[in-house]
Formats: sequence, structure tokens, C-alpha cells
Amino acid sequence: MAQIQWFPGHMAKARKQVQEKIKQVDLVLEVVDARTPESSRNPMLDELVADKPRIMVLNKQDLADPALTAAWVQYYQDQGFAAIAIDAQHAKRLQKIPQLATKLMAEKIARKKARGIRNPMIKAMCIGIPNVGKSTVLNRLVRRNIAVTGNKPGVTKNQQWLKASDNFQLLDTPGILWPKFASQTIGMRLAFTGAIADAVFQEDMVGLYGLTYFMAHYPAALKKAYHVTDDDLNEAPHDLLVKLTKSQGFAKAYDRMAERLIFDARQGKLGRFTLEKPGETDADAE
Repeated sequence: MAQIQWFPGHMAKARKQVQEKIKQVDLVLEVVDARTPESSRNPMLDELVADKPRIMVLNKQDLADPALTAAWVQYYQDQGFAAIAIDAQHAKRLQKIPQLATKLMAEKIARKKARGIRNPMIKAMCIGIPNVGKSTVLNRLVRRNIAVTGNKPGVTKNQQWLKASDNFQLLDTPGILWPKFASQTIGMRLAFTGAIADAVFQEDMVGLYGLTYFMAHYPAALKKAYHVTDDDLNEAPHDLLVKLTKSQGFAKAYDRMAERLIFDARQGKLGRFTLEKPGETDADAE
């Protein structure tokens, strides 16, 4: 099975830029996909961010399993981070982010005010992997379409400062993946949810991963979307993909059915789902 990897040259440059700018900020907003919270975290960022206070922003909560989203928010809070689940597309709960930032910076703000600074500025860096919605989060916070957005990975190429309010400034950064995923399961999750460019993976391989996961965890979604029966769910995933290919009118084009499954899931046509649970290892998920 081919390994999924994607690390364009601009990502190496972006990593160096984060290293250069991190000393200029007070805290970090780490945006992750609520459907893949841990898999959509870049392990290199822990080293880059070091001990800066961090807010975990679980974006796309409207597409994720609500019970698991709540569990993930609690998980990150237990790890010592501030955490919030949001739907940036519809600006729900976005203003809680500045409130969390102010709370995290309370002592530093108090020290600055004691020195006579009347309205201390909070500077935050927004980081995350491609296509988790960083730029959409920033646009909603600044209430203008300044950060470049797009429903594909790798849209933001450069860093830019954005002013959210008189005392809250944000630094947008390009999405950064890492050179090699720890497991193929991580690559599958990221490919299925759209964090990796579609051109670098095989649709049938990723679609089969998604179908297998939905058969085990969200069978009702398959029943509703594709009229799958209980007997069908007892089939091997590959055999069910063959059946769906025929029933959905793709003849023998398995890759087209796999692609259909991927995009139906991304667009919410298979309902809300999350591909991992807190504390779960990749071995548990496979």
C-alpha cells in the first residue's frame, strides 16, 4: 500500500518563519479539525511553540460527532490547554476566543497596566495544518475577509498580521504538515477530511478506509445515504464498495465511488462524524 505524504517546499519555509516569529507573540491559537483533533495536530509545533500559552480551537464542529467533540475539548483541558469547539463558517462562539486569550494573559496584562500601559495589546499566532480553517477563523475574528481562504489545503503561503480589536492582534501563518506521518492511519484520516491535496493519494484506498470506519462506527449514515442494509454491513468493506459502485451507477469504476464517498463525507452528506477518540492509539483504530 502506497504511503500518503505531502510536504511542499513552502511548508519548510513556513516552519522557519514560525520559529522566527514565536518570540513576538503572547500566545498561540492552534486550530485543528474537530473530526480529527489529534491527527490534525503537527507534532513539530510543540517544539516550535515551546511554553507559550495555547488555545486549542476545534474548528468544523458542525461536521463532527458532538459527543466526541465534547470529549476532545475535555481531553485538551485536562492536558493543561484552554480549548473551545467552534464552527468558523457561521461565526458561532468565535468571540469566546478573545475572552479566553484575555483570561490566559490576565497576569501579563495586569503587569503592563501597573506600568502605565492603558490598553495592553495581546498578540497571538494562529497555527495549524492545511485546510483546518485557520484563515476562516481569522477572518471572522477581524470581521473582514483579509486572510486568504479556500476549500483546499495549502492556500495561505505567507504570514500576515491582522487586527481583531484595539487590544487583540493575530498573526496568520501557512498550514504546515510534517515530513513523515507516524502511521498510515494518520495519513488516511487527513486525506479523508481534505487536509492533503487530493492529487497525492489514491481515491479507492482512502475511500475504502472511510467506508470501513463508517461501517464500524456510523452504519446508520451509510443506510441513509446509500440505502445499505444490515446484510450489506456484514460484508467485507471491499465487497460493499463493489456493491455500492454498481448501485450508485458507477458500473465498475470503484475509484469514482470511493471519490463520491470521500466528498459526501466532507460535505456533511453522511452526517456528523469523528475519526478518532481521546486516548485511542492508531493500533486501536486499525
